[in-house]
Amino acid sequence: MQQQNVTGLDGWVDFLTRADLPVLKQTARDLDALHQDQNRLSARAVAQVIAVDPMMTVKLLRYLQQHKRRSQTSEVMQVEQALIMLGVEAFFNKIPSQPTVQDVLKGQMDALVHLLHAIHRAHRASEYAYDWAVRLNDLHYEEVRIAALLHDLAEMLMWCFAPQDMLKVRAMQQQDKTLRSRVAQEQVFGFALGDLQKKLVQQWELPELLMTLMDDANAKKTRVKNVVLAVNLARHSANGWDDAALPDDYKDIGELLRTSAEQAMLIVGAEAGIVCDLSKPH
Repeated sequence: MQQQNVTGLDGWVDFLTRADLPVLKQTARDLDALHQDQNRLSARAVAQVIAVDPMMTVKLLRYLQQHKRRSQTSEVMQVEQALIMLGVEAFFNKIPSQPTVQDVLKGQMDALVHLLHAIHRAHRASEYAYDWAVRLNDLHYEEVRIAALLHDLAEMLMWCFAPQDMLKVRAMQQQDKTLRSRVAQEQVFGFALGDLQKKLVQQWELPELLMTLMDDANAKKTRVKNVVLAVNLARHSANGWDDAALPDDYKDIGELLRTSAEQAMLIVGAEAGIVCDLSKPH
């Protein structure tokens, strides 16, 4: 797919609102297999497939919000609940699992690899956030999981639709390790991806709670802090378990879970054999 000729924050919001969002090829395969096996087909089984794919998750939530019945007074953030409300067969008819990210980024292997890494990080973050929410006795752990899964949605979308510009941002940051993501994004796109994400969530009328949980500005709230720390851990550990930012992550996670940094390391499954002196300032 060619780089989209879209400019400006509003231009991208408009384009992405009309775009058919791509999903993982594995998601498409798994959903197709389920659809053909009526014995296994259920809202729960479909939800389990969707749960690992941020693009398919947001496609479902976006569709449900944009086709809300007047009788629907509460916002739906849980995938299985959304499927039950919509109906499993209606889901397959109304929300196709096409195109795939592999089709959209055909011939652009570098961008595809970075996108798949971003999706993998999102999935890891969602698992951390889910686990910590359960440990904190948060009864709405699924909402926290989805917020972590979708936290970097704008980044994933731009890898799909503006791969060359995203590669420029990455090259700038590799040349200057001190260059903040926001600054690099503003230089290339004219806006930061965080601002794009906020506008998309509003434009797509996604649940208000999702907007709150995904906004790092609300990090003083325990549930938002959970999401932010899960996203940070997934991002930093993707660089290797010796990443310099991880000791601070363990301390923050320990505070969240009311335990020590050493115990936090065990909880998150930091790779055995990694020696990390948590007493040193970072």
